[in-house]
Amino acid sequence: MGKSQALYKQAKQLIPGGTQLLSKRPEMFLPDQWPAYYKKAKGVEVWDLDGKKYIDMSIMGIGANILGYAHPQVNRAVMKAIKDGNMSTLNCYEEFELAQKLIKLHPWAQMARFSKTGGEACAIGVRIGRAYSKKDKVAFCGYHGWHDWYLAANLADDKNLDGQLLPGLEPLGVPRALKGTSLPFRYGQIEELKELVAKNKDEIGVIIMEVGRHKKVDVVFLKEVKAIAKDIGAVLIFDEVSSGFRVTTGGMHLLYGVNPDIAILGKALGNGYPISAIIGRKDVMESAQNTFISSTYWTERIGFVAALEVIKIFERNNVAQHLIKVGEYIGKRLTDIFKKYSLNIEIVGFPSIPILAIKEEEPLVIKTIFTQEMLKKGFLATNAVYVSYAHTTVIVDQYLKASDETFKKIAKAIKSGTLKSLLKGPVCHAGFKRLT
Repeated sequence: MGKSQALYKQAKQLIPGGTQLLSKRPEMFLPDQWPAYYKKAKGVEVWDLDGKKYIDMSIMGIGANILGYAHPQVNRAVMKAIKDGNMSTLNCYEEFELAQKLIKLHPWAQMARFSKTGGEACAIGVRIGRAYSKKDKVAFCGYHGWHDWYLAANLADDKNLDGQLLPGLEPLGVPRALKGTSLPFRYGQIEELKELVAKNKDEIGVIIMEVGRHKKVDVVFLKEVKAIAKDIGAVLIFDEVSSGFRVTTGGMHLLYGVNPDIAILGKALGNGYPISAIIGRKDVMESAQNTFISSTYWTERIGFVAALEVIKIFERNNVAQHLIKVGEYIGKRLTDIFKKYSLNIEIVGFPSIPILAIKEEEPLVIKTIFTQEMLKKGFLATNAVYVSYAHTTVIVDQYLKASDETFKKIAKAIKSGTLKSLLKGPVCHAGFKRLT
């Protein structure tokens, strides 16, 4: 079992849900076997509590560590900030510098606010949007965090969020009075948004959506959504917490010439140090002064310093192109493997986040076995690869060789009808599920 799993079993008795982030629960990968805790992480290498070393070909801090773990240049800047004082009665000047830099990267925007996490940044964006439009209802597409405004969608129908990212999310604790305030529509389905608008035209004040996630970016759809937002006087928010810095330096929308009223950046912005940004048009953003949005630790220095270094590295080393090149290489080679063994698995998602869409029968069983067998070979692996700047060709080729061997074993078991016999423990969870 190992120290990590033993400690995790104890943690579940002290921490509801076992961890602070659903996406990091061991049950999402390999129940009873996944090394739940790390002692050290550097580049793409992670050491567990038993001192075992793994190469991370999975979620890389759920997309936060885009340059790799403990990047030396970012760490140096952060350690200097700590030495010089991370918090003070006065504000750190790096806050202004980061606002200035992000606005330069996004010429359509004129103002910026900051927080620490993606979910709270989305909540801030929605608050500002409602304050500007003076209308309560929010139409949304995609995943936008855990806050009340979002989970309120499941008050009307407990399956409203199932098609967005995580199925089975219960809105317990969300005030029933919020029922009907958050209205979902699916990516690419413009008729669904038009129908929502027809029924709630004078009440929708915010439209928030992801530019893209698992599907190819639909530029026509983005333009249609923007036109609808303008027509009904709603604030258009692009949530780029996951997509930002994945295909270009800044928000992915920059590549398509479709600008929102507000954009949200997070995750990769700080390479593991907490920082998120809400950037937008001046007239919209100034509505933040007409409501109350304030928090002590949004002013701490580390996040601003880390983000400035991340942007410097992106601009100097053309990091986004490296991510795309490596991601496309992984996707192509995995596709060749699937064809070789006649497996019905496709690669979807951003080029820099190849996702294995398993279309065989019992996809969760296959995903679990893949993770289980790759772990034996020294890889943290699942059905998604968040490519980082630290993923080299040598490392990727080692992963692909191990993947080939593993999928050959899986294909043989499928053909012989013995797939489940390969399992050494429970099947992984598909989404939200109580642990006790």
